[in-house]
Amino acid sequence: MIKSFLSKIVAAVAKKKIDKWANNPIATQDKLFHNLIAQAKNTAFGRDHHFNEIKTYADFVARVPLRDYEALRPYIDRVVKGEKDVLWKGKPLYFAKTSGTTSGAKYIPITKASMPYHVQGARDAILCYINETKKTDFVEGKMIFLQGSPILSEKNGIKTGRLSGIAAHYVPAYLQRNRMPSYKTNCIDDWETKVEAIVTETFSKNMTLISGIPSWVLMYFERLYQRSGLKVGKLFPNFSLFIYGGVNYEPYRQQFEHLIGRKVDSIELYPASEGFFAYQDSQKKKGMLLLLNAGIFYEFVEADTFFTENPKRISLKDVQLGVNYALIISTNAGLWGYNIGDTVQFTSLAPYRIVVTGRIKHFISAFGEHVIAKEVEEAMREGLEATGARITEFTVAPQVNPTAGELPYHEWFVEFEQKPADMKLLAEIIDKALQTQNMYYYDLIQGRVLQTLKITEVPEGGFAAYMKKKGKLGGQNKMQRLANDRSVVEELIP
Repeated sequence: MIKSFLSKIVAAVAKKKIDKWANNPIATQDKLFHNLIAQAKNTAFGRDHHFNEIKTYADFVARVPLRDYEALRPYIDRVVKGEKDVLWKGKPLYFAKTSGTTSGAKYIPITKASMPYHVQGARDAILCYINETKKTDFVEGKMIFLQGSPILSEKNGIKTGRLSGIAAHYVPAYLQRNRMPSYKTNCIDDWETKVEAIVTETFSKNMTLISGIPSWVLMYFERLYQRSGLKVGKLFPNFSLFIYGGVNYEPYRQQFEHLIGRKVDSIELYPASEGFFAYQDSQKKKGMLLLLNAGIFYEFVEADTFFTENPKRISLKDVQLGVNYALIISTNAGLWGYNIGDTVQFTSLAPYRIVVTGRIKHFISAFGEHVIAKEVEEAMREGLEATGARITEFTVAPQVNPTAGELPYHEWFVEFEQKPADMKLLAEIIDKALQTQNMYYYDLIQGRVLQTLKITEVPEGGFAAYMKKKGKLGGQNKMQRLANDRSVVEELIP
């Protein structure tokens, strides 16, 4: 009970510190911006882009173009080869290794300055939850974090691994005794073997907090149910908090609640190799608090204009509610004017809260509809809620060349845990929900350019088999939600 008592005190202190910068957002970002420029002015990148002449945000925009990983790669390659003072002072502490679609492996630098924020974000999210709800019982039990292997390799003297594996080395000492799985189990590379080992280790423990990407936590819950015949909520009667990130929880919520047997509180996080961007700071408010003092300066570009020749960049003070923005960052790990590939919308401007809406390159606009991930996920949620169906996973692709005489359509590939009694009704509800959210899609349906969507069932285990084939089973890997072509679904169902 001592932990519970102390956690409330720590949470109250942390919330005051958070409120201080959250209530002074523009000044916080402005101070951070000037600090980043000053710290990096003598790096190779800083000299090449005349950081010593940058006095305002407009100066920065004029000197530092937008870049993705490929465009920044000449600098990153120099860092990987061991050169100092290229993007940030000295050398990085780590490289977070991720798999790129066009560039092979990506090596995202993590520096001494940036590393603490990767840990602080998750900690503060939990403390905000405690401060608001006064719920602390979970701190007395076992906590599991489904993550990548903590075994790190080296790249020219710099330790390299998955972000979650790197972060595993920074779990605070006061959590180590309660943390699961064991280090030995965490080091297992094969995801299916790892999940079985985690089930064995946690089966009889007092699990109170479980964290991970929803799709992979589902696999863990399903294995627990298969092994015990009990709902997770009965097997772990004190399980009360689920922490997740990486993908939208809503399409999986019904399946989670079915496997758990009851509702549990949840906290959404927005971590990435490039930085920890946001976390859900309230159970009552929509969206995640954008972290403005975490070594990251934010810019935004309206997603609809992103691929034009010279898209307009804006800072935090000029954002608007409900607009879909590409998220651009400059960080104390040496990423400058960097497009991370995600899109976000603001749900609040006081404080600044966001929801992740998808990927800037992942959309369907085969007919000009520009459907994004947030829209298909919300439509699926409505369909599942109305029909009682439960899913394991889904993805969406356009069918541009249907059978002769048919109109084109969006094809939804869905793996069901429980099928709806009426598949046609589910498709109708989803389609109407999508039309409501996206006026371009509505116009195409009403104008008979497109017919309403069709659902194609994916066999049990189909998505896991696809991810395994692509070498992306488990860990931080996520299924692509939608694409503007059929390259994903042709491999999913050959």
